Amino acid sequence: MTWVIALVLGAIYPLGHAPFHFLLLTLGSIAGFWLILDRYPSRALWLAWCYGIGKYAVGVSWIYVSIQQYGGASVALATFLVSLFVAFMALFCVPIGLLYRSYTGASLGFKALLFTAAWVTMEWALTWFLTGFPWLFAGFAMTDSPLAGFAPLLGVLGVSALTVASSVCIAMGICAYWKTRSLGSSLAIGLLPWGVGMALGLVAWSVEVSRHEVALVQGNIDQAIKWDADQLRTNVERHWQLSEPHWDSDLIIWPEFAITLYGREAEAIAARLQAKGMASQTNVVAGMPGLELSPDAPGYRLYNLAQGFGQATGRFAKHHLVPFGDYVPLEQYLRGLIEFFDLPMSAASRGPREQTNVQLTFNRPGGTEDVVQAAIGICYEIAYGESLRRQAQEAGVLITISNDTWFGASIGPQQHMQIARMRALESGRWLLRSTNSGVTGIVDAGGVIQQQLPQFQPAVLRGEFAVMSGQTPYVQLGDLPLLAFFGCFWLLFLLRWGSQESQ
Repeated sequence: MTWVIALVLGAIYPLGHAPFHFLLLTLGSIAGFWLILDRYPSRALWLAWCYGIGKYAVGVSWIYVSIQQYGGASVALATFLVSLFVAFMALFCVPIGLLYRSYTGASLGFKALLFTAAWVTMEWALTWFLTGFPWLFAGFAMTDSPLAGFAPLLGVLGVSALTVASSVCIAMGICAYWKTRSLGSSLAIGLLPWGVGMALGLVAWSVEVSRHEVALVQGNIDQAIKWDADQLRTNVERHWQLSEPHWDSDLIIWPEFAITLYGREAEAIAARLQAKGMASQTNVVAGMPGLELSPDAPGYRLYNLAQGFGQATGRFAKHHLVPFGDYVPLEQYLRGLIEFFDLPMSAASRGPREQTNVQLTFNRPGGTEDVVQAAIGICYEIAYGESLRRQAQEAGVLITISNDTWFGASIGPQQHMQIARMRALESGRWLLRSTNSGVTGIVDAGGVIQQQLPQFQPAVLRGEFAVMSGQTPYVQLGDLPLLAFFGCFWLLFLLRWGSQESQ
């Protein structure tokens, strides 16, 4: 029965994330996972894997929608593919169990630190291993908690570390009280970060420079017709019609692949946007495909772009591509087998790792201009905090465009928005998010949603945002301090382990 407990503990872990926000369940899940490993160390590997299965089966259930509803797979095949993915992702939890099983005789304090270090290392690995899947981090669930005050200092990984350490320490304190009827130091240590985080939440890490109006366009194009050859121009025209009353705003943003045209048709739309933007003195950022001659092979390279028009200049090409969505791994074997392996835009090329930001130009009274850099994250890559951190060093605002229509009415789009909010917190920047079907919103520098459109409605969100100045400690240093701390821990751990093995 212990494996059932581990499975249930993993299944309740995502309930602290959006759209549920039951933070105590995530904290309880982490604490329960630690307790069950401590109680049954001989089964730690199996229990850790079961915990991971529960975590991902509930937390990324939205993948089923994209595979079955939009990928053309049968219910049985979609269930099988999602099950494979969940079983694989659950393996990331196994090293936690392996390490815990190896040190059953250590003190509770050391095992708590070992558990925390293993958890954070697992999340860090998810930012890069096999291109990464930085989803369901413990820190994301704390976006609306006092621990979010640490985000401008330590980033989401640092918030995760404090979440895990706090959960374990509180569990240790409760267990000690249960046995001795006296409060120990563990409970106080576990509660300390919450008080400090509350105080840090009052610190202004960045300052407002100017305010401007933005119009975020949500076209709500049905995914079934988005890439239909007969509908491509109609889809673009919907964005034009929605934008028409808003050319007096300072900035208009169209979502990911709002433009799905190629060649001369794409050039005509681009020229039209450029002319309209210049005539109305408006910055325009629009999602569209980009074709370039390949320098090292015959043919073209296809990019997923956020392109500036009007007073906005420059472009950003998506760097972090989604497997099967933007490209097909093992393409020579999988392409054409089923519709899911032949989705539109699944042959995209990766944009450069280092790119310049899109430049926005805002007119000021007296004929002067403000030039503001906008750090761009396209869809899924907003989950990669380190890459957006580098872009935010020179930026005054964050922009993310997305097409979460792939995930229907599932929990996926809400989780995606929560991740985007964490990026605003880390950088001390307002974030503007335009999506095809939601969640479209304006997020302030404290990670709070100021305005938001309802999902699955064609609409435009018109509102104000602030350009910010000043760098948070996280923007300056990134994950380096946290990784250095845990790197030293693992070094000492290996030295201790080596000395024990030699005895």
